Amino acid sequence: MKEKSARNNYILADNQDVTRDGLRSYLRLTDVDATVTEAVHYRALLEKLRDHPHSVVVVDYALFDFSSANHLLNIKSGAKKSSWLLFSDEPGEHFLRQLLMADPTISVALKNNSKAQLLDALMCVAAGEVYWCDYAESVMRSGVPPAKKTVTLTSSEKKILYEIALGKTTKEIAVEKNLSFHTVNAHRRNIYRKLEVNSVNEVTRYALQAGLIDLMEYYI
Repeated sequence: MKEKSARNNYILADNQDVTRDGLRSYLRLTDVDATVTEAVHYRALLEKLRDHPHSVVVVDYALFDFSSANHLLNIKSGAKKSSWLLFSDEPGEHFLRQLLMADPTISVALKNNSKAQLLDALMCVAAGEVYWCDYAESVMRSGVPPAKKTVTLTSSEKKILYEIALGKTTKEIAVEKNLSFHTVNAHRRNIYRKLEVNSVNEVTRYALQAGLIDLMEYYI
């Protein structure tokens, strides 16, 4: 039997009956050979992704059992061959901006988009392309931060930053690196000053964007 093409398998991760039925009807228009399955919780989603790693995942974050946005990102980063479409009512700007900053390959469409827009979104994602609806484009344009001056961290500071971004405390870093608490704390203060940040979340975001840690390390 001839194997279906890589993007013929769709996983609907949405616990709203009317949405799943509507998506099935749209998929029949965009891909007559589509195989459509449903995942009622994240464990089922993981199993289906293991069986079909090239799947298109259509997910409504608000109507699924992800414990957090990080949980969604963790699963997606572990399924690198899949394509994801966030399909929901209008998500909050802060949530959407943070999600797409962490992974800009996530496509976005809203449930109030037109039929033509939704068909475009499904076809783009099936082709391995990224689709952002007008709302997502607007959110990301408004959230573009101003250009920052070049920051130079020493080798020691980068190593400490790496550990901080992984969620370790000053005391834990000091013990693991065989350094004094005061030495690690001094590095920490210098890192915050150079990056002009005031929280671990901001430090972590810098480390992710600078490639000092990868998503798999952070979200495991």
